[in-house]
Amino acid sequence: MTEYGRGPGSEPWHPTDPLYGDQGWEGQQQYQHPQQQASQYGQGGGGQGYEGDPYQYQQQHYQQPQGYVDPQYQQQGYQQQSHQQPQQQHQPHQPQHYGTGYPGGYDTPGHPAQAYDGNWETGQAAMAYGQPPVDPYAGQNPDLYGTPEAYPPPQPPGHRQNPPEPVIDWAPEEETRQAPEEDHAFFSDGQGTDDPDDGYDEEPAPAGRGSRGGDRDRERRSKAKKRKGKNGVACLVVAAVLVGGVGGIGYFGYQFWQGQFGAAPDYAGGGTGDVQVEIPKDSGGYQIGNILKKAGVVKSVDAFVSAQQRNPKGLSIQAGVYTLKKEMSADSAVSLMLDPVSQSNLVIPEGKRNAWVYEQIDKRLDLKAGTTKDIAFKEADSLGLPDWAKNHAETKDPLEGFLFPASYPVAKNSKPEDALRRMVSRANAEYTKLDLGAKAKELGVQGPWELVTIASLVQAEGKTHDDFQKMAEVVYNRLNPAYKETVQLLQFDSSLNYLKGQSEIKISEQETRTNTDPYNTYKHKGLPPGPIGNPGNEALAAMLSPTKDGWLYFVATDGMNKTEFAKTHADFLKLKEKFNASTNQ
Repeated sequence: MTEYGRGPGSEPWHPTDPLYGDQGWEGQQQYQHPQQQASQYGQGGGGQGYEGDPYQYQQQHYQQPQGYVDPQYQQQGYQQQSHQQPQQQHQPHQPQHYGTGYPGGYDTPGHPAQAYDGNWETGQAAMAYGQPPVDPYAGQNPDLYGTPEAYPPPQPPGHRQNPPEPVIDWAPEEETRQAPEEDHAFFSDGQGTDDPDDGYDEEPAPAGRGSRGGDRDRERRSKAKKRKGKNGVACLVVAAVLVGGVGGIGYFGYQFWQGQFGAAPDYAGGGTGDVQVEIPKDSGGYQIGNILKKAGVVKSVDAFVSAQQRNPKGLSIQAGVYTLKKEMSADSAVSLMLDPVSQSNLVIPEGKRNAWVYEQIDKRLDLKAGTTKDIAFKEADSLGLPDWAKNHAETKDPLEGFLFPASYPVAKNSKPEDALRRMVSRANAEYTKLDLGAKAKELGVQGPWELVTIASLVQAEGKTHDDFQKMAEVVYNRLNPAYKETVQLLQFDSSLNYLKGQSEIKISEQETRTNTDPYNTYKHKGLPPGPIGNPGNEALAAMLSPTKDGWLYFVATDGMNKTEFAKTHADFLKLKEKFNASTNQ
């Protein structure tokens, strides 16, 4: 469609024109008489090919058709009429059909032949000013638009007025009303149900044709008010949910703040009752705190860790068994663990024999005497001994030399085999670090077993680190066949005392000559069948690095508080006299 002032066209102004009331038209061209406009638009305008009054032409030639019209054939048929039969323009109107030879017009399957009316292309009925329209439905329902007011004559652009707003005064009664798309079921107005009176006064129906539209307006306003009330309730529900959510977030936020920045939960005071806890080796603050919390000593792990960090010696807490109180403050727990009074570990001193260790374990676990020894002898091979420590038939104790001197946690509810296994494991770790297999070849002995045995002899006879090194040299020199004076006899009192389960200072010469047990080194050459105690780190180190000064003899003097060494037998006799003089006083 074209508009006045924007290009030539064949159609007059219509109230649905989107540019209705455009004032720019007056600036482009002046108002013209309808005849001049018709003459102007008749020259090649819109492809209609006629001159004169377009409204007169419409009245003379066209009626109101119905049905389907193909736009392609509209243009072809119209041009054919305009150029090939111009004389029909001034003759009485004869119906003209357009098509492809079919009588009555263009016909397609499903569409009967229809007569073409160009004015229906733009939605205007063919009529002249001041004449009544042709009513194709005469005798039927009255046409409400068949009055001159329905199609007023076009006005010049400068005199245009806003078209009247359409009034909807009827609606199909059987049509099903639907709620607007934006009305969710949650906010629905209860349509289809008998809602009670909402308390609002209905407004009077507006004046106009019919009352159905007014009733419908009142109904819409009433339901809109009801929706507003229900929407308000819904908003209150949503607000309550939001308030509850904010409250929950605030609660958890407070808990998070307490966990991150607040003081950790803690008991007050020194606690009550006794509880024994075992702290494993290499345990950190959090691991210790977890153990104490499970035992009921402290209230929280964080409280213990904080107290440990505040104490200058807090990080020096060692592995072991501690006797503590229940429900102690974290500071009190740390202080007590640093006090030796609370440490309940079983401490094995250097040089102690296995018999002493067995007795201590029995006492710690409230077991019958001999219980731990029986387990050690029966389960020796399953307690972690290395292969080179097994199958030594002449030994008095299969675990001798492998209950390494250290501090061990032996809790009251533990088993003897657990404690023995820990001690053997510790001995294996220490011996592995020393690489005893390679050292045995360098020192001229038969493997790690003999080295451990030498270390146990050094531990039993020596008193100081200097004594240990000299004592180790005495052993190696006496085992050496090159030293003819000693003829490979060690002659150590400690080995005979081990045999007898005693620690006597004086050994009877009669017993040394008559006792045939392999542990009697006065009678048998070389080393005893196995270790005679559990050597510590100093004795092991001295065994691996003995002095090379030629020492062959030693004697305890000064009331057994001092050890003196000699290289010759004559010097040894002098030391022996000194010993006898000190013991006879």
